[in-house]
Amino acid sequence: MGPDARHAAVALLIALVLGASACGHAQRPERKTYVVSEDATGVGTAEGPGTGGSGADAYCGEVQKQCFQKCWRRKPSVEDLPKHSESHHRLCTSQCLDAFMKCVEEQKALERQDAKRELQFPNMAVAVDWLREHKSEVALGTVVVVAGVAFTLAVAPAGLLVLLPI
Repeated sequence: MGPDARHAAVALLIALVLGASACGHAQRPERKTYVVSEDATGVGTAEGPGTGGSGADAYCGEVQKQCFQKCWRRKPSVEDLPKHSESHHRLCTSQCLDAFMKCVEEQKALERQDAKRELQFPNMAVAVDWLREHKSEVALGTVVVVAGVAFTLAVAPAGLLVLLPI
């Protein structure tokens, strides 16, 4: 066997080894459902606006309550409207309902903005570990990209927190 044949054999051997090891790149995850947690409790519960679900309604409800209390303590902005009268109550209710509805719209806009944000991870183990540690900070429906494959965060019928392929 001549030197050219040896070089060709070595090159072939190197190509086979690199092919078998996938050149050291992370493997793409299978398009299957991955369990993140046995319990979906606590997802999206981080404090602050835009956490989704009933969190937005509770936050805006508190805004409405504070608005009404502030309005009720003050003299009505409408002339000839006696303070603490039924008309004053209707005025405060109307103004603060408007504040509530504006708050809800702002929260929905924040949620849409958060839903557009996607999380990216190099492999499934890193993704699952991060999601377990930060499940209060993510919302259901969040897009999670693992090694180029897109998943969405969801709750399975058994109450499991899972990543579903998109």
